[in-house]
Amino acid sequence: MAKVAFIGLGVMGFPMAGHLKAKGGHEVTVFNRTAEKAASWAAQHGGEAAATPREAAAGADYVFTCVGNDDDVRSVIYGEAGAFAGMKSGAILIDNTTASAELARELDAAARDGGLRFLDAPVSGGQAGAENGQLTVMVGGAEADFAEAKPVIAAYAKMVGLMGPAGSGQLTKMMNQICIAGLVQGLAEAIAFGQKAGLDIPTVVDVISKGAAGSWQMENRHKTMDAGSYEFGFAVEWMRKDLGICLAEARRNGAQLPVTALVDQFYAEVEAMGGRRWDTSSLLARLTR
Repeated sequence: MAKVAFIGLGVMGFPMAGHLKAKGGHEVTVFNRTAEKAASWAAQHGGEAAATPREAAAGADYVFTCVGNDDDVRSVIYGEAGAFAGMKSGAILIDNTTASAELARELDAAARDGGLRFLDAPVSGGQAGAENGQLTVMVGGAEADFAEAKPVIAAYAKMVGLMGPAGSGQLTKMMNQICIAGLVQGLAEAIAFGQKAGLDIPTVVDVISKGAAGSWQMENRHKTMDAGSYEFGFAVEWMRKDLGICLAEARRNGAQLPVTALVDQFYAEVEAMGGRRWDTSSLLARLTR
């Protein structure tokens, strides 16, 4: 049992913090910018709610953050009321936010300067994965710090892997999102094609999902896509944020991401259709409008 702080109780963080308390058996203190959400979590899970990130992090062995973007991370880590100001010497900050590799390296250096440790640990698996404690966690940082933190992270994960030094977790998450972008666009085009051809989509998918075309997206999203329902997971606005990070990193390292750039434009069209909060499978909507 460890003393843990969790900062950021959105659709992912709320259940992740819950698993740290219930499954991990840890002493958990939470902070959320909306205090009512933190109070609700504490009432539901029996932990404590703090008024600032600094207060949540005070005395904690591990401090988890799961917020929106680079600036959100900085806002809860730095400053007089930030987590760094409250963390004890040797504690580990574990950032589950999908953010830039540059930020991860920045936080790693700042943590070391302050006698702290840092792991970037973005997750994949969506809201359902968070609720079921079945996330995949891609970690960047020192091997010894990873080995120490892995059993704690495991409370909300089915897979926890060390990808390399600080920033490597975020770079791995970028690869994950690049893969998903192409997969969902291909699935959307296939379903739109099948609908135009008069095929029964569930019948077709039952066959082709068992072959080389099969994927998690196909198995889990084809029925809702066929029904034109897009309320089942990771929102378009957040996918665009992630793809923006991928494209920015590619400009830095010289990688070519033509399909990713095109799919990002398609998601912009979905947003213009009113689909900012639709799930990522809504790429089909722009093909069938």
